[in-house]
Amino acid sequence: MKQKLIAAPYLVWMAVFIVVPLLMVAYFAFTDGEGRFTLDYIAEVGKYTDIFVRSIWLAAIATVICLVIAYPLAYILTKMEKKRQSTMLMIVMLPMWMNFLLRTYAWMTLLGNNGIINTLLGYVGLGPYKMLNTEGAVVLGMVYNYLPYMILPLYSVMEKIDKSLIEAAADLGCNGARVLAKVIFPLSLPGVTSGITMVFVPAISTFIISRMLGGGGNLLIGDLIEMQFLGNSYNPNLGAGISLVLMVIILLIMTIMNQFDSDDEKVLI
Repeated sequence: MKQKLIAAPYLVWMAVFIVVPLLMVAYFAFTDGEGRFTLDYIAEVGKYTDIFVRSIWLAAIATVICLVIAYPLAYILTKMEKKRQSTMLMIVMLPMWMNFLLRTYAWMTLLGNNGIINTLLGYVGLGPYKMLNTEGAVVLGMVYNYLPYMILPLYSVMEKIDKSLIEAAADLGCNGARVLAKVIFPLSLPGVTSGITMVFVPAISTFIISRMLGGGGNLLIGDLIEMQFLGNSYNPNLGAGISLVLMVIILLIMTIMNQFDSDDEKVLI
């Protein structure tokens, strides 16, 4: 009984701020302006297939890059002394203390045709290169803003790996590469799955990064949804339909990821 009472505030919070908004999105997605049931807005989402594909593709690229960068970095952190670990973790989290909009705006200054990077390249006779308002700039913004969300879960899981397992694998003749492939990576898969989820979900739905670094030619799903609620093409029913389809896509992708994670855990057992 006490446990139920303790959980009651969370259940109320979840109902008010999660369940009710989801029901409202579903209601607007399946009704017209007069409240009548319709599938027109769901069907209209098909017109924006290219934007969905671009969003998934760029988010997937950013997620893979974050994983490639974060995995060895997280492993190196676990090898450091405790005091140095705290310092390095603070450095990793330091950009997160700054406003998201300001962090993204800073990259506009760096990547512009007259920005710092092109200015430095000009001193050695290179450039200027068009870096701003490109898909590469959007991916760079995603990687920079969401990289800590990949590092932290990986570090948290790797830190808990029993060091005696690594020593035993080395004693049995495994070199560094085999220890990584056969021991460390399988045991760190929960962190990999969590990191991929924490990076991919916000990356696929972002709109600030694509608007500021991608320009009007790199429209993503987040931009499209934002336009339906705040832009000139005001249509909350269509915006709700797009949001609902996006949620279904994310749920499907995360379900597939969890299946791979479950299969790997069975192999380890």
